[in-house]
Amino acid sequence: MKVDLYTQSGEKNGSLTLPKEIFEVKYNEDLIHQALIRQLANKRVAIAHTKTKGEVRGGGRKPFRQKGTGRARQGSIRSPHMKGGGVTFGPRNDRNFCKNMPKKQRRAALFSALSYKAKNNAIIGLEGFNADAPKTKEFNEMLKKLPIERNTLIVIPEKNAVIQKSSSNLPNAKTILAPYLNIHDLQKYRTIVIFKDAVDKLKETFLK
Repeated sequence: MKVDLYTQSGEKNGSLTLPKEIFEVKYNEDLIHQALIRQLANKRVAIAHTKTKGEVRGGGRKPFRQKGTGRARQGSIRSPHMKGGGVTFGPRNDRNFCKNMPKKQRRAALFSALSYKAKNNAIIGLEGFNADAPKTKEFNEMLKKLPIERNTLIVIPEKNAVIQKSSSNLPNAKTILAPYLNIHDLQKYRTIVIFKDAVDKLKETFLK
């Protein structure tokens, strides 16, 4: 599979060859959905937390005597049916939402999502970005010269402070290292911009 390769000035400069093992696989919507649900579930943090009868303060003394009041007997004012009492079956912050998925299935889902992007011309290549210091304005002007629709995910081969800081304040762009490419970002961003050197990093990471 070949995609257009652009320079920093926004001009076409040939094509970038993408490995068919990653960018030319069969589309599997169900597998992509399963991988996306897994990633979102594993990111989920249980915040809501209710206290049980044993955790609520007070209630050490019997509220009134056992007999003679005409009321139902009570042992503690912190019982679940009492105002200010504990909560039965409420949400707890020790819940585990993690989901498992075999490594081969995760990679198959990733390859399927990348292949779908490539098939729909949503992937473009970029030779590089050269700047002496982080410049958000220059980086944004470069992106405007590229055929990007709505928003973009920029895939770089390794850590680069200039590129990462230049793009960090752009609302419609995100920079990610090639080994950390994931289903959620592929579904969130419409266009994928892959640096020329990042292709070898993708092969090294996912085609072992």
